[in-house]
Amino acid sequence: METFISTQSVIFQWVILPLLIFSARIIDVSLGTIKLIFISRGYKKLAPILGFIEVLVWIIAITQIMKNLNNPLSYFAWAAGFAIGTYVGMWLENKLALGNVILRIITKENADELVMILRARNYGVTHFDAEGINGRVKIIFMVLDRQDLPSVIELIRRYHPNVFYTIEDVREVNEGTFPKRFYDNRPTLLFPFSFFEKKGK
Repeated sequence: METFISTQSVIFQWVILPLLIFSARIIDVSLGTIKLIFISRGYKKLAPILGFIEVLVWIIAITQIMKNLNNPLSYFAWAAGFAIGTYVGMWLENKLALGNVILRIITKENADELVMILRARNYGVTHFDAEGINGRVKIIFMVLDRQDLPSVIELIRRYHPNVFYTIEDVREVNEGTFPKRFYDNRPTLLFPFSFFEKKGK
């Protein structure tokens, strides 16, 4: 009986406990990464809730570390969980595709067809002529939902495969022209939290 209890204790200390710490760190670091992104993009209602859960999970994990200071696997699990949690947080944020971006396109070629197609899809497009280091260019500005970015980039590459473009995050948008978006097209993970979505469009 004593041997069985001792075996259970060893398994818990060297297998189960490190796994629990590893999992807890993935959760709290992932939430922390998403929380910071939410704050930077203006989702102020949801960020405090994520912060509460993040700190609660962190306290649970650090408590287990302090109770098992003689267990080096706990330290490794803590560090590994932090690294994986950072990656998972960025992956989740990319899947959610939150917020808006500015897409800036610079091309030497005639972009009238591309502008016409983008406007036909109800994207707000501003374009004008400018002077670059190698001569005259056409500059196109767009503010669009991040969910629409892949399809717009695909259009750009189809009509101007060698075009130069940059993408920047936008904190807030007031008014503007955007394609009509229905709730069933929204990211699945975000839909339950639609109440917390920032205003601006």
